[in-house]
Amino acid sequence: MVKLKSFNAFLLVMLFFLNCSFGQKKIIPDYKKFSSSEGNLNYRILFPNNFDSSNKYPLHIFLHGIGERGSDNELQLKYVDKVFLNSKNYENYPSIVVFPQAPLNDNWSSRLLTDNEIRQVFPENGKPTNSLQLVMKLMDSLVEEDFIDKKRVYLSGLSNGAMGSFELLKNRPNMFASAVLICGGGNPLWAKEFAKTTPVWVVHGSDDDVVFPELSINIVKAIIKQGGSPKFTLYENVNHDSWFNVFRDPEYLKWIYSHSKN
Repeated sequence: MVKLKSFNAFLLVMLFFLNCSFGQKKIIPDYKKFSSSEGNLNYRILFPNNFDSSNKYPLHIFLHGIGERGSDNELQLKYVDKVFLNSKNYENYPSIVVFPQAPLNDNWSSRLLTDNEIRQVFPENGKPTNSLQLVMKLMDSLVEEDFIDKKRVYLSGLSNGAMGSFELLKNRPNMFASAVLICGGGNPLWAKEFAKTTPVWVVHGSDDDVVFPELSINIVKAIIKQGGSPKFTLYENVNHDSWFNVFRDPEYLKWIYSHSKN
C-alpha cells in the first residue's frame, strides 16, 4: 500500500510538470513581406502579448549575421530565440520586434572585402545595399503607425547585421533611442552623424579573427571624439560569437530599453 501511494504521488508530480511544459504557449513571430520599388523583404514581426493598437509600444529591429541570409524567413531567428522569444523577456519587455531577412545574393552592409590587414573597408559615402534600403523604408513606414512609440525605437545587430546597423545610424541618426552593435564595424567618419543623438553599446570578442576587434575599437574612439559616450565591452578570450555573451546577459535588454528620446 505504501509503495502504491508513493507511485501515485510520483505520477501526480510528473503530470504537474508535463502540464506546465505543454501549457506554455510557444512564442512565434508573424510571417510578413514588405514590398517597395526596391523589391521585397521578408521579415518576422513579434507583437506583445494582448497587443492593443490603441496603445503605444516600443519598436525594436534586429539585423542578423551573414550566415542567416536566405528565403525561408526563419533562419534569422537562429540566435535570438532564447532572447526575444523567451517567455520571461516577452512579458518583461513588451515591444514590437522586427526580424528582417536578407537574401543570399545580398547583405546588410556596403563594406568592401579586401586583402588588407583588417579585411573590411567601409566607404564613407557608400550606397546602402538594396536590402538595407528596404529595411530603412520598412522602418520609416512602421514608425508612422499610431501604436508605435516614436521615442522608443531600438536597434540591434550582430556581425554583418552590426555593420548594417552602423549604416542605419548614419542614415537615420534621429530614429533610434539606443543601439547594441555586436562584433561589427563601420567607417569611423560616420560617428559624427549619430554620436550625440544615439546611445550605443558596442561589443566585440578580443580574439575575433573573422571581424577584427579593431573595427569596433576604431568606431568607439570616433564616437568619443565626436562627443558621444558609448558603452563598450571587449570580451576576453572570445572569438567571433560574442553575441552569445550578450544574449545571456540580463543587462542587454535592460540597457537598451532603458533609453528614450527626449
